[in-house]
Amino acid sequence: MENFMLSVNAVAPMFLLMAAGLLSQKLGVLSRADVPRFNRVAFRLFLPCLLFYNIYCSDLGTSFNPRLLLFAVCGVLIVFCAALLAVQRFVPREDWKGVIAQGIFRSNFVIMGIPIAQALVGHDRLGSVTILIAVVVPLFNFLSVYVLERFRGGRVKVGGVLLQVAKNPLIVSSLIGILFQLLKIRLPSLLEGAVSSLGGIASPLQLFLLGAFFRFDSLGRYRRPLAFVTTVKLFVTPAIFLGAAALLGLRGGNFVGLIGIFASPTAVNSFTMVQQMKCGDEELAGDIVVMTSAVSILSFFLWILVFKTAGVF
Repeated sequence: MENFMLSVNAVAPMFLLMAAGLLSQKLGVLSRADVPRFNRVAFRLFLPCLLFYNIYCSDLGTSFNPRLLLFAVCGVLIVFCAALLAVQRFVPREDWKGVIAQGIFRSNFVIMGIPIAQALVGHDRLGSVTILIAVVVPLFNFLSVYVLERFRGGRVKVGGVLLQVAKNPLIVSSLIGILFQLLKIRLPSLLEGAVSSLGGIASPLQLFLLGAFFRFDSLGRYRRPLAFVTTVKLFVTPAIFLGAAALLGLRGGNFVGLIGIFASPTAVNSFTMVQQMKCGDEELAGDIVVMTSAVSILSFFLWILVFKTAGVF
């Protein structure tokens, strides 16, 4: 019962925040078209403050785990390759292939992973999670551009992609946080409090916006691809990679960081990228985000309960 209640307490706040966002959309307080604009603010201001502050307050000596980073990177690459092979073999429509592949391997790590980690291990033990974000988010971005360009028939310019990754605010803020740690630079207390407050806005706001982004009226048109992506993304992939991590002895804060990578729903930015690059069915891309985010409330509860009961964290 204790493990059950911990799982409920970790997932329930996320569900309520998303439900509040959906309610605001239904009441006309916030339209779906407003979400990208607010997301840009969160992406450029609140999320960078959150990542910087988490690294700034962490102990890099205990947070840096080469084995954890190697497992995460190899796991993401394996899922990417498997998704690529699967869509080439089983998906008939060209405008679906890149969208479905991205939906399978790209996780909403920052928005969903950090709140789950905070609920499970506490705010003061997120150093390893933040370092994972600094490594995995650029990898997600690069692989997404590659797969979308591949199925559009375009040529991937590696230099251009790497430049975009280097300019990513999440990466820049993480690197600044690492630099502050290495050089032992401390912020004035007033500024430190402001950064902490701005970072505290990030996760609740993004979950609220995710709820406001929901739209269920077109889900019926993509029943089969949505069922396939949701099953692989939220149940098959976590079973394989979280199970492997547990068997390899990854525990505590290290393990909950992997929950954010391998058990999170598809990233909201995956829809934005398909829309901006005009390289796939953007309606399907949006519905994948909606469906995986909705079902993730159940799947998160399941995996947290299973691995907490097993004593992994």
